[in-house]
Amino acid sequence: MNQDLQTGIIRISDDVVATIAGLAALETPGIAGMSGGISEGLAKRLSGKNVQKGVSVEVGQLEAAIDLRVIVHYGIPIQEVCRQLQLNVRESVENMTGLNVVEVNVKVEGVAFKEEETPEEPQQRLK
Repeated sequence: MNQDLQTGIIRISDDVVATIAGLAALETPGIAGMSGGISEGLAKRLSGKNVQKGVSVEVGQLEAAIDLRVIVHYGIPIQEVCRQLQLNVRESVENMTGLNVVEVNVKVEGVAFKEEETPEEPQQRLK
């Protein structure tokens, strides 16, 4: 006997989907961080508790659409990183929520350069 025992509606909040998408984005190789957006001044790298920054979502009962604003590492093929980012975010959100992700839009708002290495011991000019 196949009986559908629907006893109520399950709704997943936008914040939950945004957190999952943000964490998946930060785990993608080549992504330096999430961008707070140009409206917040210069693009800043955000991580940890600010994982929802740079993530906008629209969540329905069955589907979700996700917009990401990211900063990529300098020297990597941006198109390849963004395609992998789209796949990672889609897979994470779909696997954890059961929602169908209809689109993952990516806007690259910055490029992160490696920080210059500082010498361990300062060189003396005079001896």
